[in-house]
Amino acid sequence: MNLRLQLDTTNINWDMVVDILQKVGMTYHTTEIHKRAFNNSHTIVFMFDEENLVGFGRALSDGEYQAAIYDVAILPNYQGKGIGKMIIQTIVENIPNCNFILYASPGKEKFYEKENFKRMKTGMALFINGERMQRNGFTE
Repeated sequence: MNLRLQLDTTNINWDMVVDILQKVGMTYHTTEIHKRAFNNSHTIVFMFDEENLVGFGRALSDGEYQAAIYDVAILPNYQGKGIGKMIIQTIVENIPNCNFILYASPGKEKFYEKENFKRMKTGMALFINGERMQRNGFTE
C-alpha cells in the first residue's frame, strides 16, 4: 500500500464517495449532496492508495471546543489496516482542544473505543427518518 492523506476536496471523485458509503452499508445521498456536505465541513480527510480513494471522514466544528465526526468509511478490503485510525487521528489533531461526538454504525463501537471514545449516557438524536434509524440499531 502507498497511502496518501488529502485534507481538501480537490479532484475528488464524488461517485466513489457514494460507492464506498454503499459498500460499507452506510447512509448515502447524491454526489452533489456529499460534495456540499464535505465542502461545508470544518475538517475533511480523504485517504488514497496510490490514486484510488479508499476512505474518508469529516468533522463539523466551531473550531473552539465542540466537534462532531461524520461519514468515516473505509473500503471493506482496506479495513483493519489502520486507515480508519489515521483518519480519526488526523481529524482530532486538526481540531485541538475540542470535545468530539459521533455516532458509530452498530457493531463498530469497539473501533472508536480503541481511539478513547466513550459511550454517552445522555446522547439524544432527532433523525429525519427515526423509524429507519431505530430499525438499524441507532436509537432505542
